[in-house]
Amino acid sequence: MGLRRPVEPFHRPYSGPEPPQPGRRPRRLIALLAAAVALAAAAVAVVLVVSGQRDEAAAPRRTPPDGRSQPPPSSAGGSPAPAQRVISALPAPCGTVAASTVERAVPKATRRQSANSTLTTCTYSSTGSAFRWLRVEAHLYAPGDTATPVQDAEGYYDAQWAQAHDAPLVRTVTLERQQGIGDEAYRWFKTDEGQPTVVGQITARVRNAVFTVSYSEQAPRGGRRDARERACLDTAAAVAREVLTALNHF
Repeated sequence: MGLRRPVEPFHRPYSGPEPPQPGRRPRRLIALLAAAVALAAAAVAVVLVVSGQRDEAAAPRRTPPDGRSQPPPSSAGGSPAPAQRVISALPAPCGTVAASTVERAVPKATRRQSANSTLTTCTYSSTGSAFRWLRVEAHLYAPGDTATPVQDAEGYYDAQWAQAHDAPLVRTVTLERQQGIGDEAYRWFKTDEGQPTVVGQITARVRNAVFTVSYSEQAPRGGRRDARERACLDTAAAVAREVLTALNHF
């Protein structure tokens, strides 16, 4: 028998160690973590809402300078109010009062008139009495002459009202606001210190025009000049309403 060959050792090829398998998290733990996150998010939302409500309640409300509360916005689209229509021209100076009205106030009157684009005057004078007359005067603040015609007319009306309180050479019997004629008006009953006359006057504003109606007659004898107050003012007011109607057509 021959000698046995020694058994050669078996060499295995080298391979790196396999990474360990990740451990699996229990499903219950994952569900608990998700629930905790949801609760935390809900709590933050509640805090933000409450904080916003407190800030809104604590914020000061704006008050306009005149102290009046602001009106709510329009529910019809929020469109601005239409601009106020203005009077574009004055009627003829003696074309605002009906002939029948003039005949009742000043029978058999003669008339005198003057006019331009912004001022008209018509005076009806009695042929039987120098103290009986009716005058209509109109002032227009035309939109072509000023950017603020209505405001200018308001300023002129206010100046007339102020001057009536301190008019020289007349004695004021009544001076007060008049309702129902134009946008604003006042009535004035006065006596002329230089002549034996009493005058009933209505001054009114309609948009961008201011007009004055004055009716004069001889003062009653005996010094009771205020005895004709109602009649004179009623005559002036009736004429003023006719003038207003005529202006509204322009």
